[in-house]
Parts: sequence; C-alpha cells; structure tokens
Amino acid sequence: MLNVGIVGLGTIGKVVAKALDDGMSGLQLYAVASGRHEKAQSFLSTLATPAEIMSIDDVAESCDIIVDCAPKAVFGEIADASICRGKILVTVSGAGILANPDIEKRAAEHNARIILATGALLGLDAVRAAAEGTINAVRMVTRKPPNALQGAPYIVENNINLDGLNGATRVFKGSAREGAAAFPANVNVAAALGLAGIGADETQLEVWADPHLDRNTHAIEVDADSASFSFSIQNVQSPENPGTGKITALSVITCLRGLTQPLKIGS
Repeated sequence: MLNVGIVGLGTIGKVVAKALDDGMSGLQLYAVASGRHEKAQSFLSTLATPAEIMSIDDVAESCDIIVDCAPKAVFGEIADASICRGKILVTVSGAGILANPDIEKRAAEHNARIILATGALLGLDAVRAAAEGTINAVRMVTRKPPNALQGAPYIVENNINLDGLNGATRVFKGSAREGAAAFPANVNVAAALGLAGIGADETQLEVWADPHLDRNTHAIEVDADSASFSFSIQNVQSPENPGTGKITALSVITCLRGLTQPLKIGS
C-alpha cells in the first residue's frame, strides 16, 4: 500500500481526496497540506478515514506519492520537497514545470519522478508519438467564457475589460510558454501540449474570451512528418472554479490509478 499526500484541498484536491477515500487499489490517502486549515479540517471530517494535516515538507517526508493540487505560486516549494526526497510528484501544473527548467535534471539526480496529469486535453499520446519523429507546427486555440479568465495576470496587467462582451474577443496570441506565464491557472493544457510536442516556445497559442460559451474549449492542430491531425475538447466548468474543468480532477484520479494497475491504457 502506497501512501498518498495531497497539497491543496481546493477544487481539484477535494475530488482526488474523496476518490482515494472511496478506495483505490494499492493507494491510501495519508496526509494533506492546506493553507486553509479550518476548511481542510472540516472537509476531512467527512471522509471515512480522515487524513492528517501536515506541512508540505512533512507530507513529502511521510508519503510515497505527492499530488500537487495547489496554486502555481506554491509549485516550486512542493516540487523541491518531493524531488529532494526522491518521491513521485503528480501535478497538473504544466505552467509550473515550464517555470522551473531544471526540474527534470534535479528529479533525475534524486531518483524522483514527475508526472504531469493531462486529462483536460486529449490527444497527447499522439503528440508524444509524433515528437519521436519531426513535428513541423503545433497550434492551439483556447476559448473560454469570460468568467473563466477573470483575474488572470495578463488580463489584470493589461486592463482588459471582460464585462459585457457582445462576441468572441481574442485576448492573447503568442507562444505556449508566454501563455502559461500570462494565464498560469487557465492554460496549463497549453504548457502540457508544448512539453509533449514541439516545445513550449514553438507551440502557438491563442486565447479567446467568448460570452456565448459555457464550457472551456481547446482546439489543437498538429502537422508532423508522421501524421497531420486535429482535435478539440469542451470541458465542463467546475462549479467552485470556472477556470478549471471538472475533468482535470478526474485526470489526476486516473493517473493515480495507472500507477498501480496491472494494465495501463495509453503511452
């Protein structure tokens, strides 16, 4: 039985914690870290087997697998605590990985593993396979309801008013790396696409605010020497956080299951 620790009990963390509490072969929820201690304690009291609330360092010390469900601002601390102890870190923060370019090297030095759960974006198996050959171009267009982009650093810093939009408005165009920095909580999928394929600097990204949508949508086009393909996904917003799709937490759950299942589907 492997001990799992969760850092962050927000939109994603609570769903993952409940799934572990309900039962997951070979895995058990052992500890959590949260900046909102009282809310975390209240939630944990609803579980059949409540986990202990610890510091990030103590979670990393006591658990075999650390699941990062915290804001990107805390990613570096979580990654450092996990990597230096040679643990498995599961995260959805592609933006956090891009912001720490030496993270793969450090993980190798400490025999640690970093797993980027990417269920919010389909088709990455095909992108990774194409990257074994030559990828010529990757383009991604993200369209979200305005409420899903409110508060993003790029929106705030550029004084972009998303209230009362009558139609779809492009608010960003650039590379996936630039987009991950501009929208750290909104376009982790773009960072994941860049990491899987041609690279974050060469992956082109557009972000649109569309008042006619009620789902977060992503459309990707890939041109490679092995295949040309396109795919799209429409993610249902999480009730607690419209910037996060409900499928994101589910992608973490299926990632955890894959660590212990005898049969793993997908590369």
